[in-house]
Amino acid sequence: MTHRVGVLDKDLCQPQKCGLECIKYCPVNKSGSDCIILNEESPKKAQIDEDICNGCGICVKVCPFDAITIVNLASELATDKIHQYGPNSFRLYKLPTPKKGEVVGLLGRNGMGKSTVVNILAGKLKPNLGRYENPPEWEEIFKHYSGTELKQHFQKIEQNQIRASIKPQQVHHLAEAFNGTGNELLDKYDERGVSRELVRELGLENSMEQSLKELSGGELQRIAVAAAASKDTEFYFFDEPSSYNDVFQRTGVARVIQGLAKIGKSVMVVEHDLTLLDFLSDYIEVLYGEPSAYGIVSNILSTKIGINVFLDGYLPNENVRFRDKKFSMDVSSSSTDVFQEGNEIVNYPRLEKKFNSFSVIIEPGKVRKGEVLGIMGANALGKTTMMKMIAGVQKPDIGSIDKKIKIAYKPQYLQNDIDAEVIAVLDKANGGSIEGTQEEEQILDPLKIRKLYNKSIRNLSGGELQKIAVASCLIQKVDLYALDEPSAFLDIEDRIAVAKFLQKFVRSFGKSAIIIDHDLQLMDLVSDSMIIFEGESGKEGVATSPMPKPEAMNRFLKSLDMSFRRDERSLRPRVNKAESRLDKDQKTSGNFYYKH
Repeated sequence: MTHRVGVLDKDLCQPQKCGLECIKYCPVNKSGSDCIILNEESPKKAQIDEDICNGCGICVKVCPFDAITIVNLASELATDKIHQYGPNSFRLYKLPTPKKGEVVGLLGRNGMGKSTVVNILAGKLKPNLGRYENPPEWEEIFKHYSGTELKQHFQKIEQNQIRASIKPQQVHHLAEAFNGTGNELLDKYDERGVSRELVRELGLENSMEQSLKELSGGELQRIAVAAAASKDTEFYFFDEPSSYNDVFQRTGVARVIQGLAKIGKSVMVVEHDLTLLDFLSDYIEVLYGEPSAYGIVSNILSTKIGINVFLDGYLPNENVRFRDKKFSMDVSSSSTDVFQEGNEIVNYPRLEKKFNSFSVIIEPGKVRKGEVLGIMGANALGKTTMMKMIAGVQKPDIGSIDKKIKIAYKPQYLQNDIDAEVIAVLDKANGGSIEGTQEEEQILDPLKIRKLYNKSIRNLSGGELQKIAVASCLIQKVDLYALDEPSAFLDIEDRIAVAKFLQKFVRSFGKSAIIIDHDLQLMDLVSDSMIIFEGESGKEGVATSPMPKPEAMNRFLKSLDMSFRRDERSLRPRVNKAESRLDKDQKTSGNFYYKH
């Protein structure tokens, strides 16, 4: 037996622009029943009767705007429905259980219901068990969860005995909502008397006197983490705490979050940086399903098994395959291979650039055909300045790049205030219509962008906007692609897919790319050789010449005081737990990057 899920994306559904194909071609409609109709809303949208829908999927295929999702789920899941927002809308099945004194990581794609989970467990959203028209009373919810830890959790919510502290995903809203300095914000929320200690751990000493409106994304992110951690509550939720932060800052954030678990608090973290999630989680719960249609929460797993299961796309204990293919970490591309010599695209001498209070030195190097050059280092050391000098956007004070090459540059910060459809932006980057071209087939289809053509840029999510920015860069006819933080706002599946696509694209078409990113796993996966930036953030930066990846990763991990090993099954890089036997052995031998 199956349980039917019919979901309509109201942003994509445009009955005034189509021929109502979903209504015309539905076989149930043809037999005289009203399975798909136009509702009474203004503007009118399609509405699907899930009870009489036969799950044929014809409406999904004929809808010109990809607005409909029809899925047949195992009928036993129907009894595990936790919440549904309305007819033909997103629904969540099962809930993760918070664990006292532990960090539980939630791992899954965007649009799987992580925000719904957080709001329900924090007591901000009362679960309706799928009955959005006549929601159940608390007694019925307690009965639904009888015999589980969640029953007590909901009883405490009902009696106002549970307080939750939430670090939201969109930290820029903090600056809009609070008109004051970092110090004033922490003074307001510091119920545990730990704000000074948190400021030190998170490297915020020089940011606290400034107004929140003047702070960078990374500073705002860490102040939001400090504000959430300084409250005295039973539950703590951190939604994507790594965004905007460099690797050094991410490890500081991880230690603050782990510190809460050590004093007996329940902590949940949503994070797409696998290295960080591996480093800070005690357990993993996988969220899977169909983005924006439905999400299912897996049983609780150890961190190692949870991440491997997610990469495999298969939950063995529940006998559920939730992805067609497994993500493998190719050993040859991410360990000992040294990039073979290709023709030089650009060769640059030692470059120097001085600003009022900052200077950067770039040691000489070259970028070769078919090569992905990864750039890593702390924030504010001049990585973006280097890109701009190679691109000819900024002139160095000392040294010059003679060879004029064509460069496409994807900036770190993306503009979403354009009132234009995605297709118009892509056409402009392509220098003409993109539809029906080789670029559409080779770049846009693998990145799954066609579905977004008719969406307005200003209505895109952070992840969708990032993919459009990457695609707009890659469809330009140039010699070198320069991408600044292509992983930002992407979920883990998209990060791996984009990394593998970039490498394949560069190799297959004899292009070259320079990539700056703080996601260690993505950089390990995509880079052929690497440059490491060192120095003092905001004052002076020094970039090494390009190095073979093993040498560069070893040097960078040493500066982080972190060691990597390979997972014996998935071959992905895994962070050794600090002070563990493996960690000590590798550090003693000086081999911070993989134990060979």
